[in-house]
Amino acid sequence: MQLVEIDPVAPDPAVIDRAAALLRAGRLVAFPTETVYGLGANALDSAAVDRIYTAKGRPAYNPLIVHVANAARALDVVREWTATADALASAFWPGPLTLVLRKRDEIPDGVTAGLSSVAVRVPRHAVAQALLEASNLPIAAPSANRSMMLSPTTGVHVASSLGDVVDLILDAGPTVVGIESTVLDLTTATPTLLRPGSISVPEIEAVIGAIAIATSAKSGVGRASPGMMDRHYSPRARLLLVDAADVAATLDHERGGGRRVGALVVASLLQDAGVTRMPRDAAGYAAQIYNVLHALDNAGYDVIVVERVPDGAEWLGVRDRLERAARS
Repeated sequence: MQLVEIDPVAPDPAVIDRAAALLRAGRLVAFPTETVYGLGANALDSAAVDRIYTAKGRPAYNPLIVHVANAARALDVVREWTATADALASAFWPGPLTLVLRKRDEIPDGVTAGLSSVAVRVPRHAVAQALLEASNLPIAAPSANRSMMLSPTTGVHVASSLGDVVDLILDAGPTVVGIESTVLDLTTATPTLLRPGSISVPEIEAVIGAIAIATSAKSGVGRASPGMMDRHYSPRARLLLVDAADVAATLDHERGGGRRVGALVVASLLQDAGVTRMPRDAAGYAAQIYNVLHALDNAGYDVIVVERVPDGAEWLGVRDRLERAARS
């Protein structure tokens, strides 16, 4: 594994060309998107895709997202491009929205968990865009971390989680959005939200009208999208979600058991060692959440108490990550 620092705005073409050559050779390259860092492989190469699953310890029923350079290149991956897809791509691409559509036969079953659909998006990050252009490939890329663990928002997070199983890590510093993309299934009669993210339900409905919300998938059955595992996005520390009024008492209780305990708060006025005050807006909170949880893990906390975030639609993506991380 080699970690190479790269400018997030004007990436070095020589470094990008090296990474592109590795992808064409069937190797794994971790790279930044605006959401989190992805573990990339040639989406048309079954053996390379298998390396992603092996590196992450990822269940075969959990599909991958395929990244393409622009909406036109999505046609290399999907069998049909609908008017709804076109409207959403025009509104949100490049950006943190993933669309699930019928796949082309050329896409290996490993990418899609054996389903007839494929998840595809156009990332906004300059490094991701440069890599897609230079490789001239669709790139399958889940988050660059061990399966079900905290997603990486820096190259250092990738190195810590995956170590030598990655051939190259392109480190462009912290990501901007901070949580994974919103995923919308367009193969259903009514477009269906499979994973909430920074693009909210009201924003999507303003473009295409009312959408449905997916229910939980059956255990062991192929998911239509990443991010549908019951337990996901978890720190090594045990994460407890509590109401603001219960933060102090929960801290005292856990510390009374001899555990080292940290906390994340928004509304609570608690000031205490190990307590991190998070931004009061959803976008700011999302941008910091994984980085803060990584830091608490690295500091050796046993338990992380997290104050529940507000109920607004803009908070749905953050709430989803925290609720899944708290499940045992």
